[in-house]
Amino acid sequence: MVPHLATALTGPLQDLERRILDRMPEIEHWLRAKWQEHEVPFYASVDLRNAGFKLAPVDTNLFPGGFNNLNPAFLPLCVQAMQAAVVRARPDARGVLLVPENHTRNTFYLANVAALEGIIRQAGLHVRIGSLLPDLAAPMPIDLPGGGRVVLEPLVREGRRVGVAGFDPCVVLLNNDLSAGPPPILTGIDQPIVPPLAAGWYNRLKSHHFEIYHGVAREFGALIDIDPWLVDPFFGVCGEINFQERAGEECLASNVDWLLSRLRAKYAEYGIDEKPFVIVKADAGTYGMGIMTVRDAADVQGLNRKQRNKMAVVKEGLEVTSVIIQEGVPTYETINEAIAEPVVYMIDRTVVGGFYRVHASRGRDENLNAPGAQFVPLAFQSPCLPEIGGPADCPPNRFYAYGVVARLAQLAAAIEVEQLRSTSARAPAPVAAPA
Repeated sequence: MVPHLATALTGPLQDLERRILDRMPEIEHWLRAKWQEHEVPFYASVDLRNAGFKLAPVDTNLFPGGFNNLNPAFLPLCVQAMQAAVVRARPDARGVLLVPENHTRNTFYLANVAALEGIIRQAGLHVRIGSLLPDLAAPMPIDLPGGGRVVLEPLVREGRRVGVAGFDPCVVLLNNDLSAGPPPILTGIDQPIVPPLAAGWYNRLKSHHFEIYHGVAREFGALIDIDPWLVDPFFGVCGEINFQERAGEECLASNVDWLLSRLRAKYAEYGIDEKPFVIVKADAGTYGMGIMTVRDAADVQGLNRKQRNKMAVVKEGLEVTSVIIQEGVPTYETINEAIAEPVVYMIDRTVVGGFYRVHASRGRDENLNAPGAQFVPLAFQSPCLPEIGGPADCPPNRFYAYGVVARLAQLAAAIEVEQLRSTSARAPAPVAAPA
């Protein structure tokens, strides 16, 4: 299920990675058993941070973009996994309606849509792209800078079915994170929607995800006999905050202080000679918006206007009313002396590849999902496990550990979506910021 990949980081395998490699059979058996208990997400991407002393997820996206950043060598694996995912959604499926974000000017995102469309088509399925753009009245072809084209078509609904002109799909595949809420045109339809509408950011909270992940990490730690903290970032949450009105600053400062105290104790336990930090970010949403690095509780008191404006709204102009205070995991991965972090992609149960997000002007304790980031595909490498008899000069197979931790986050997401679907509303409806 996990390809062997080369990574940019050199040096000996860390103790954690060695432990994961040594326990590979038990880990794979445990994960297979978990997927008998829970419905695997259609696809997902997980942002990881490798600090050497710990390897942990910091974000899990259930509507991943960036398929255009994967190495072309991954394509056969992506196609095979896509076939399995669609069959799981609907065994007799022949056509897929792909519903993307409304980013018509973001050609990088549209290249992702084109890549995803190509994977679906090579999986033997008919595919069309149905857009949620409100003013789209006719097909809109968009040429991409690197070659190729995508054609956005207006969605058409007839009764309880949705499609585009002349195309009645079997499955609706969302590549739109629904930050603004579930579109009425997609609610109450007969076709299966994957991921489900309940998985949108209007309904998800990162704190909810990482609460579930905490339990998954604890069980995994017991399985391979490690401290769960080695794969699990501590976190706190402030559920009532208004940056513009400076409401909730005391909650934020007290949570930062509490979390830093816990981290200092852990660092002392493991002899880590570094100053811990935390990341404050919106409890819902993506695209690297509403994020700040904090090293002291005083840093979140008396924020200036620029800082408050940065934290006050996220994608779709939605107000930030809740934040997660997450343990900062420094990254020691570099490519050409620029800081890097791995992002792992999964379709169905399969790790289909990944890339490094690289940022030349950011530090190892900062968010790399920001303007100026570049993407370096991870490259295939022949199977090589020194610990079980590989050649003496075999380089470390770091990606197996990445794939395992990413799948732990995927499992947490599966449990999370089950809970969201079983409740009428886990989170309040989104509120658009005033114009």
